[in-house]
Amino acid sequence: QVQLVESGGGLVQAGGSLRLSCAASRNIFSFNAMGWYRQAPGNQRELVATFSRSGSTNYGNSVKGRFTISKDNAKNTVYLQMNSLKPEDTAVYYCNARLLVEITSGRYEDYWGQGTQVTVSS
Repeated sequence: QVQLVESGGGLVQAGGSLRLSCAASRNIFSFNAMGWYRQAPGNQRELVATFSRSGSTNYGNSVKGRFTISKDNAKNTVYLQMNSLKPEDTAVYYCNARLLVEITSGRYEDYWGQGTQVTVSS
């Protein structure tokens, strides 16, 4: 069983910064991909930032240049540094880990944290 525990959310003024952390219960190198997604009320969950085992990163268009994803393998922790925050960044942020469970079919299993609220005031 995989557990992902997020922390670091809170209330911040527009233009401010926050750093989210996601601690995994197992070696993060074992995952095929890890990252962050967010969901605002009434909206679908959307990609914020991810990285693959190969090291490539992917960012949502709305956060490019402002957010940075990183990891500490020794601590089994993934971070999301969020700068120049905007009110539209307000959402619940979820940590995600993706694991290939069936090689022949390419089937993945997704694991999610409980989410952490980020609120940006104008």
